[in-house]
Amino acid sequence: MARNGKFYSGMAVAAVFILLEIAAMSMLKSSSALQDVWINRASHNAMAWSWGKVSRLQNYLSLQKENELLAGRNYELFKELQHYREMERELQTMAKLDSIGFRSRFNYIPAEITAMGTNSRHNYLILDKGTEDGVKPNSAVITPNGVVGMIYSVDPHYSYGISLLNDRLSVSARIGKEGLVAPMSWDGHGTDHAILKDIPLHLTVAEGDTVRTSGLSTVYPADIPLGITMGSRLVDGAVNVVDVKLFIDFASLRYVIIAENPDRETIEKMEQ
Repeated sequence: MARNGKFYSGMAVAAVFILLEIAAMSMLKSSSALQDVWINRASHNAMAWSWGKVSRLQNYLSLQKENELLAGRNYELFKELQHYREMERELQTMAKLDSIGFRSRFNYIPAEITAMGTNSRHNYLILDKGTEDGVKPNSAVITPNGVVGMIYSVDPHYSYGISLLNDRLSVSARIGKEGLVAPMSWDGHGTDHAILKDIPLHLTVAEGDTVRTSGLSTVYPADIPLGITMGSRLVDGAVNVVDVKLFIDFASLRYVIIAENPDRETIEKMEQ
């Protein structure tokens, strides 16, 4: 009972204090024009601060929706572009092609990155799509600006993959449209560089050539731009490599595309 009495007494004192503060502010405001201006300015500043916070929150939520719409549009444009790229390659080897009956070599699934590592030698990524969405192991993870990685394992709702920023991953790449084909892998330094390996010692690669996926792979679609050559160099006096400045920005990466080749297992069995 004593505790309850103290509680109610404290509440009453607080209520009286608040009423007295309100009365004092009212009297202060009405007693002087200068004080009235000062009080109005303080209240306006407080309202402006709160409105600014609300406005920034609304802009952030609106921007998130716009980014999701933009990612969806980029996905549709990428699928269409890849379709025409494959048709172009077929047209170069066939006199006639029934474009209506043309089937794309890859199936594409849009996805969002839920987790990604960039600070080790064996970086990973986790995507929000799984077997229920049609994702299979050994599918490519790409964007219109480059290769992100490859799916390693899948559960019903998520996929786990290894990133291009992983020294275990290698991508078959081509310099220019009809140039040299070589494996490209991460050089282990930063998130925006890679190297082309197995370059013949007598070849010197100029700076500024575009590097693309070669298409000589059952995992990665052909002609995806990867980066720009930064010139060739000798490593330890015995190995010639080409430095590549990657197009893809891993620091801001969020939306990706999963590319699955339905004929991959058949082709790999034939190769064996």
